[in-house]
Amino acid sequence: MTSVVFYFQVHQPYRLKRYTVFEEHPFYFDDANNRKIMEKVAGKCYRPATQKILDLVRRHQGRFRVSYAVTGVCLDQMAAWAPDVIDLFKRLAESGCCEFIAETYHHSLSFIYSKQEFERQVDLHSERIRDLFGQTPAVFRNTELIYSNDVSRHIMQMKCPEGRPRFRGAIAEGVDWLLGFRSPNYVYRPPGPVAAGRDGGPFSLLLKNYRLSDDIAFRFSNRGWAEWPLTAEKFARWVNQINGDGFLCNLFMDYETFGEHQWAETGVFEFLDAMPEKVFDVNPGHNHFNTVSEALAQFAPVGEYDAPNLTSWADTERDLSAWLGNAMQHSALQEVYRLEGEVKRRAQEAEASGDEHEKAYARYLIEDWRKLTTSDHFYYMCTKYFADGDVHKYFNPYDSPYDSYINFMNVLDNVRTRVEKSVAAGV
Repeated sequence: MTSVVFYFQVHQPYRLKRYTVFEEHPFYFDDANNRKIMEKVAGKCYRPATQKILDLVRRHQGRFRVSYAVTGVCLDQMAAWAPDVIDLFKRLAESGCCEFIAETYHHSLSFIYSKQEFERQVDLHSERIRDLFGQTPAVFRNTELIYSNDVSRHIMQMKCPEGRPRFRGAIAEGVDWLLGFRSPNYVYRPPGPVAAGRDGGPFSLLLKNYRLSDDIAFRFSNRGWAEWPLTAEKFARWVNQINGDGFLCNLFMDYETFGEHQWAETGVFEFLDAMPEKVFDVNPGHNHFNTVSEALAQFAPVGEYDAPNLTSWADTERDLSAWLGNAMQHSALQEVYRLEGEVKRRAQEAEASGDEHEKAYARYLIEDWRKLTTSDHFYYMCTKYFADGDVHKYFNPYDSPYDSYINFMNVLDNVRTRVEKSVAAGV
């Protein structure tokens, strides 16, 4: 038996305008470009892929199941410029075959820099998912699958309002040097004492099978790949071969794989359309699909996954060097989080004042600051243009990492000025 767990990351950041040192206005985000990109990706991926997933759920009478992590900033842009995509996700939620996963609202690195802000962004995201789709997320994924033992310890301690554990588990990259000889095709647990998760079971981990995931996400259209063309029949055989070496096939990837990274002309939608049936047929009555919570409920942990240092699913190193690999990135991140205390204090004082103008000003200020914590801003500053170069250039609005850094710091300086002015004005 192989249980296929399909999870998709859906994310688009608020990209910045070109902002010089001479600018003084507080309108930082390039809405024209952000709208253009959202409409483009919605047309190429979000609409056709989600409609295809809906069709597969209906065709297979609920046996095909998926999970999504959709960032809050992406949902906000969909609501503004592609609201029909949200309607498609709502229809998926109503099918009972789709689970939405918790993460940070602004797709940030807040866990590293501010646990308080991290928890607030997780709260905001869960509230948004509940309001839109009627689900309270039970499984957590950190931004870009950033994970360590400390991440699991922290989220194990997070509680629902009634006091019970908030999450039943988390998902992470299956890193070779942490797994050793072991397979990512099992459920694992963090090391040490493991608290009970939501619904009473042990807090558990699902690990990405990066080889099979990347066969679709990165190699599907590569004519130089020895396995090209990748057919649904061939992939189903690979999935079925997991039988005996685990129970799970965790396929974690960007949703934009379908139609944007891999264009429709490559046949990727035809592959997606045929793949579930081939998985069922290659081993009738045994292979099936699960959401992330269903997989954690069905399979018990077989051992510990010990991650003493932070890992991610980015690049070949599976570390944080895509966001923290140079001095520019360190500087920008330290400076943006250095403002956190003052921004939040101004917001609290404005709320306490009762003045509606002051409260609105403070809300705009803190939202602008939070949008600056989105990890993409620091990703654009990456100087790792080697094997992973094309990945770092994707949807990157800058000519160089240095342009990105200068532009970001110009915006941040204006935010700092707004904070100082609000202090002087008594806001």
